[in-house]
Amino acid sequence: MVLAALAVAAALLPRPPISQVRDWAESVGPAFVLVFFLAQALVTITPVPRTVFTLSAGLLFGPLSGIAVTIAATTVAAVLALLLVRAIGRTAVEARLSHPAVQAIDTRLARRGWLAVGSLRLIAPAPFALVNYCCALSSVRVVPYTVATVVGILPGTVGVVLLGDALTGQVNPALMVVTTICVAIGVAGLLLETRLPSARPVP
Repeated sequence: MVLAALAVAAALLPRPPISQVRDWAESVGPAFVLVFFLAQALVTITPVPRTVFTLSAGLLFGPLSGIAVTIAATTVAAVLALLLVRAIGRTAVEARLSHPAVQAIDTRLARRGWLAVGSLRLIAPAPFALVNYCCALSSVRVVPYTVATVVGILPGTVGVVLLGDALTGQVNPALMVVTTICVAIGVAGLLLETRLPSARPVP
């Protein structure tokens, strides 16, 4: 009901041009970037899609700042989710994660550990928060998990941030090429991982 109300409000209420929104964000300065970073890092610990933040980062801050803030916030959210679930207790959380999608993710983690983390972070149907929770239930260590997260989210994040930047109307052909390449890397990496032979389960 809340989402429906917001959709109706967005359709009916007057909206400023996107370029004006970018100008407003730049006029606020670094404080707004910090608030955006904290909001994304905290909100995406929960099962809230991070794509809206990633797209907004490109729209509000431009390519370089947008990529930097959303990569940093996404990584912090992933690590916090991992530590939080492990602090709560794997047994308590595992009992609530019985969906078939969870089992599929868990199988990948058992087969290839941090490599599976990286592949699941690429453009894949697995939700960001769900991957975090499943990783917390596995034996993946924090440092490999963090590195694999950064590497895995990079292509898709760059592509979406640059797409958000393009919504301002200041389309740079070179950046659009980079967007296409990043999306292609994400898809290629996911297809490669799914075709790799099964490895022995991680003890």
